[in-house]
Amino acid sequence: MGESKRPLSEEVDDMSWSEVAALGRVYLRIPVALLLVEVFYWFITQPTNTLGVIQELEAWIWFQLTNLIYGPGTAVLSEYNGWTTMVTLKHASFWGDNIYLYVSDECAGVHEMIFITVLIMMTTGVPQRLRMKSAAIACGIVFVLNIIRLLVLYPIALSGCAENPNMLGCEQPMHEFHSFVYQWGFLLILVLMWLIWFKWVNASDLIRKENESGKSKWKFIYRKRWKPLQKSVIVISILLLIGSFTSVLLDEEAMQAKENVDFCDFQDSVTGACGEARDTWAQEIQVAWSMATLGLLGIATTVVTIDKPKDSEEE
Repeated sequence: MGESKRPLSEEVDDMSWSEVAALGRVYLRIPVALLLVEVFYWFITQPTNTLGVIQELEAWIWFQLTNLIYGPGTAVLSEYNGWTTMVTLKHASFWGDNIYLYVSDECAGVHEMIFITVLIMMTTGVPQRLRMKSAAIACGIVFVLNIIRLLVLYPIALSGCAENPNMLGCEQPMHEFHSFVYQWGFLLILVLMWLIWFKWVNASDLIRKENESGKSKWKFIYRKRWKPLQKSVIVISILLLIGSFTSVLLDEEAMQAKENVDFCDFQDSVTGACGEARDTWAQEIQVAWSMATLGLLGIATTVVTIDKPKDSEEE
């Protein structure tokens, strides 16, 4: 007769707390990494123009391809300046012949690129170079898919307005499609892309072989030895953080602009003076956030380093 197996509950009870903690780190590091990336993405996109160059590039490609596919004059670059970049879709059946669409930082697809990159880079067992190449290819695919998403907005809007021409809100199917893609569509596509990549590189076998080999893995550790260059980076980073606060709090022009913005918001005013105050305040905030971002990145990349074991065979 075969040897009887112990119940799973007994095996779990035999695990030490250190083993439970190690198991938790293995399974929780991906969601924790994604959470940290979400915080970082929110932080860097607080300034209105962080992804302005990418938004302009995407809008230009969208505008050009729309006119190429659907005919000249079907799209116009109404505004082409960073975060205010806007593409106008044109057709006689649209309300007022126009649909105005801003290309926001979310439309740039960078959020999705970071998401798929984290999923790939956090997959252990797969050689480092292969993960980096795969992440670059995946980001290219996401960029192309995002352009395709923008290109299908025109025919979807046209189909809605064909039944109710010149009616306010006739392009609603386009907005519903856009909302679905950003709530669920892209998430499903990204997870599917990762699953396909996981199967393609045979990651399950690679992970199993890595665990069986017992070799040490790369890991992040606090830096123990400090060179003069690293100490200098820390000092500069701290000065940048201090400068980010003082550039706003101790700048009389910035604080005056903030008071004017608060007054305009309270009065719900849209006068020219309010617009100038909002622009001034936005520029001051952008400078402060940029300095703070550089400072935090400098501290993070200096305090934390990568411990690469001598027996590591990753290329």
